[in-house]
Amino acid sequence: MNRLRQKYQEVVTPALIKEFKLANPFAVPKIEKIVVNMGVTDPADPKAREKVMPIIVKQFEIITGQKPVVTKARQAISNFKLRQGDPLGVMVTLRGEYMWEFLDKLIALVLPRIKDFRGVPKAAFDSNGNYSLGVEEQISFPEIDFDQIERIRGLQVNLVISNSNQEQSFRLLELLGVPFEKE
Repeated sequence: MNRLRQKYQEVVTPALIKEFKLANPFAVPKIEKIVVNMGVTDPADPKAREKVMPIIVKQFEIITGQKPVVTKARQAISNFKLRQGDPLGVMVTLRGEYMWEFLDKLIALVLPRIKDFRGVPKAAFDSNGNYSLGVEEQISFPEIDFDQIERIRGLQVNLVISNSNQEQSFRLLELLGVPFEKE
């Protein structure tokens, strides 16, 4: 079992039940899934974008441990030289053990490696308690070899949290060890 998942079950869940006076253990907020997304908009030329996509898919597979889905344009936009069906980016939905491994790696290794890191913003919660975070450089991940990168790209990490609101989600992530910025 992952150490972060074990911490959630043994420390975080009892603390949240006590703090928010939850009657049922199934009412405790929990992370359902993590959606990781990277858009590839740099080469305006569709042929150049198609050459870059296999490299990005491989990097994403290394980062997340799961094969990504290539997202495609739903409609054509002539100003962006974009046709329907052109590849736009990659996306992975992580659940279960992969999710806990990725979150543990994100908290313990990736976020501290970001230059000038002062914590993740507290205001990135939506009304349902889900949290969105942007990582500006994929080279912050220890698995990525700096020499293999042709261009630095960012990625978005969305934590989908069930049974929650903003306050409960913040406390859940805080107890898990997510470093929020100080006021």
